[in-house]
Amino acid sequence: MREMVLLIVASSLLMAYMNMNVVGESYDGVINVGGRVRCLNCTQGQGLKDSKPIQGSGVSLTCYGRSQAVYYGTDKTDEAGKYQLTVSSYINGKKLNPRNCFVRLVYSADPACSIATVVNGGSTGVRLDVPTTVNANITKYRFHSFFYATPSCNRFA
Repeated sequence: MREMVLLIVASSLLMAYMNMNVVGESYDGVINVGGRVRCLNCTQGQGLKDSKPIQGSGVSLTCYGRSQAVYYGTDKTDEAGKYQLTVSSYINGKKLNPRNCFVRLVYSADPACSIATVVNGGSTGVRLDVPTTVNANITKYRFHSFFYATPSCNRFA
């Protein structure tokens, strides 16, 4: 009888430990933000469809708590102009509200194409609003391309 009680206690402790690990994994879910940065060159008669990707440009993700920023991260675009930023769903033990997060352009790696445009909210920032994918471990947000322009493209600035 004593062995049975010890076995039950040991299995209960094991189940509690395993349950804590599962809770820990879901607690550490992430928010992933992605999109592209492109260049408009109006001197060549380009429209949005003809724009070129900008490698090495900076994009930031800023998340706010009650009255201050609780997270700030940046990413550089790859050769296709793509960026991806990932942040934990919990900051300092508190659940992050994605609606208090904004993604925006920071800098262009192309000096000839360095005027941030308002197209798709790149220069002003875009709130994380409707996720494209949601599951227990990750919430993804994908945005339309952000654009920089050459000086001749003042209609987009």
